[in-house]
Amino acid sequence: MMHGIDVQLFRSINSWPEGLSSVFWFFSEGSKDTRVRIAMLLFALLMVLSSQARRRAIIQVLVAFPLANGITDLLKGGLKWTRPCVDLSGIAVRVEPLTSFGTASAHSANMAAVAFVMTYYFKWWGVPWILTALFTGLSRIYVGVHYPSQVLFGWTCGVVAGLVVVKGWEWIVAKRGSRSEQADLSDSSEA
Repeated sequence: MMHGIDVQLFRSINSWPEGLSSVFWFFSEGSKDTRVRIAMLLFALLMVLSSQARRRAIIQVLVAFPLANGITDLLKGGLKWTRPCVDLSGIAVRVEPLTSFGTASAHSANMAAVAFVMTYYFKWWGVPWILTALFTGLSRIYVGVHYPSQVLFGWTCGVVAGLVVVKGWEWIVAKRGSRSEQADLSDSSEA
């Protein structure tokens, strides 16, 4: 039943007009383009060089992104769900067909992790990142390499990775703060 709905939704998105191909290709494959990588690096550098809050956020993004990717890789190794470009005939495959397992979309997870961290710290300024995560997930369906359930699973992995990083960071900061307070108390009692 659920697989039938997944296939129907996949076929619906995958059959969107060819005129959307360049937009969805960008969200699906753009991160492999040197110009996009340079732009992302410059953005990260600007964030690091600006305020402490932005530096904290970008450092957490740089941790959450590979964590999300790692989670999806582990899931693909354990839960071997095939891709629509392997399972289905008569679909549009608009990128190099993948034969690896597609359990959870790493592209979707990575962008969801970024979106979670950016939204957590910058509220409404996270909306562009949420939209990027949304379009990245849709693009993976449109180009024919993931089912909607795999994209949803990827987004979930990304949100979990972002949450773990943000809360882990807060826990470390709280622990450091309590150690500093204890050190201050012992210094003042010795004086």
